[in-house]
Amino acid sequence: MSVFESIILGIVEGLTEFLPVSSTGHLILVSHLMGIEQTEVHKTFEVVIQLGSILAVVFLYRDRLFKDFQLWKKLVIAFIPTGILGFILYKIIKSLFSPYVVAFMLILGGIVFLIVEKFYRREEHPVKSLDDIPYWKAFMVGVFQSLAMIPGTSRSGATIIGGLLLGFDRKTAAEFSFLLAVPTMFAATFYDVYKNYHHFQIDSWINLTAGFITAFIFAVVAVKTFIGFIKRFSFVPFGIYRIILGVVFLLFFI
Repeated sequence: MSVFESIILGIVEGLTEFLPVSSTGHLILVSHLMGIEQTEVHKTFEVVIQLGSILAVVFLYRDRLFKDFQLWKKLVIAFIPTGILGFILYKIIKSLFSPYVVAFMLILGGIVFLIVEKFYRREEHPVKSLDDIPYWKAFMVGVFQSLAMIPGTSRSGATIIGGLLLGFDRKTAAEFSFLLAVPTMFAATFYDVYKNYHHFQIDSWINLTAGFITAFIFAVVAVKTFIGFIKRFSFVPFGIYRIILGVVFLLFFI
């Protein structure tokens, strides 16, 4: 993989990590189109550059993250289900990185978004800020996040849907999803590097750095744009997009 290809994947990662459309699915599809084989090193590359996107959230929400201890308690509680299951099921999760699994989960998630939005009523969503989230609901969002260990589900998609079902308004569901990515993806990245660092050569680290920096820059843009979008519109376009992308996956990989 060249530095140019790493930058392209970094752009894709940065733009899609916080949208409910599966950044993993996009990375697999774009890698396939560029002829990059899904080796263990490349799978780890896809995980590690996500850290660039996560640091974008740390940068954008730095005031809240560095001052709000109650928020951190909620994030840690929400991280517990994924942390435990991710450690136990690591090998099984890695084996699920199949285009067909991604396609199925993209389509299924898209249908779920359309159903949830059909019955969404603003007045039935009393959780309108991060401060309003009780600890038990934070934990339940974490349970939803654990479903995203299946490739194509979308971590942000699963947590946003979970938040909506638990009474969060759209903006709060999205913001808690963004922030929950911080402990989750830090843990996933460092664990993945620990398990696979021996596969990396010097050029691998150069590619990682290029993808990492690019993902950070484009994630900053994506988060700001996404929050502005959902203040005015619903998640229906993302549901439709997921279904279309899932069909594209089937066409490319059959």
